[in-house]
Amino acid sequence: MDNELRLVRLTSNTEIADGVFVITFKRDFEFTAGQVIGISIEDNTNNNMPRLYSIASGEDEAQVTILFNIKDDGWLTPQLATYKAGDAIYITAPSGSFVNTNEPAHWIAAGTGIAPFRSMLRSGLTTPKTLIQGGRFKNSFYFEDEFKVHNQLKYIRCCSQENDAELYSGRLTVYLKEQSSLPSDQKYYLCGSPEMVVEVRDILISKHIPYENIIAEIYF
Repeated sequence: MDNELRLVRLTSNTEIADGVFVITFKRDFEFTAGQVIGISIEDNTNNNMPRLYSIASGEDEAQVTILFNIKDDGWLTPQLATYKAGDAIYITAPSGSFVNTNEPAHWIAAGTGIAPFRSMLRSGLTTPKTLIQGGRFKNSFYFEDEFKVHNQLKYIRCCSQENDAELYSGRLTVYLKEQSSLPSDQKYYLCGSPEMVVEVRDILISKHIPYENIIAEIYF
């Protein structure tokens, strides 16, 4: 990744759930859906390297969207959460190979790991896909209204702490374990915490998904 930082100014900062925020700023660069950018609130890296965030907006949109949640022990997100439209942040050029084409695939996300799949969705990679999204509570399924409206996108929400008729009751890992078979000729894109990614990868391998068909993006 190119760590050179440049200044951009926020156009909005919205709290969409408790401690979960969406920021936007004007897009003046090209990227591929699924890529990340580094973000800092300093004009040089000092001892604080830019934190990587997946772009959550479409490739042709005028605004770049970033989804993040506050890390109480972090140096960046507690401050970034207080920023307002017009405030300056610093970003790197986009990078990363967590990219998909419009071919059959499974998207598997937990928490803010949904961000790259929203970018893929808004860039036209909607079919034929299966999206499995995990969350603790009913308000944990960020951007769910956008995924729901795509009838050709199979959308499964796995909720571990609350019940609802439209949701699978349990963790996404339990849902995957319960599947009698999964297509072995598709790619599986995983985005979430290291623990989630490792556990899901092991489940997929146990169900005879080739290792090379499993692509992961880890959120710390």
